[in-house]
Amino acid sequence: MDHIDRKILHLLQNDASLAISEIASRVHLSTTPCWKRIRRMEQEGVIRKRVALLDAEKVGAGFTVFVSIRTNQHTKAWFDELSSAVSDMPEILEFYRMAGEVDYLLRVVVQDMGGYNDFYTRLIGRLPLANVTAGFAMEQIKYTTALPLSSV
Repeated sequence: MDHIDRKILHLLQNDASLAISEIASRVHLSTTPCWKRIRRMEQEGVIRKRVALLDAEKVGAGFTVFVSIRTNQHTKAWFDELSSAVSDMPEILEFYRMAGEVDYLLRVVVQDMGGYNDFYTRLIGRLPLANVTAGFAMEQIKYTTALPLSSV
């Protein structure tokens, strides 16, 4: 990946709806070579997909909860069961296996505290968990989906 690829990625991360001609102009390429670079990065998996970012408040998903899970089970079968449960719950936007005192961390979005209670009840009903702790976001200070790209 060279400097031009990184510029293209920077532009797409900020506005994936830009026309190829506009991207090409901004990176000083003609349209066809620019399109070929984008296509190559899609085929290589550098660009995974293009999406629309929604306003969580306006679609009724403005209550963010960080859920920490600790378990006494560390088998592949248990992890597969947890992964299946997470996949079935659209409120879970992010799912991480952690190092340290917490085994897993989830970022969950729901409408309100009642929505979180419903989510929590479904989660603990799916599989045995040693400890589930929730941290409720009071205010979103920074949010971005753009990854830092060196040499842009």
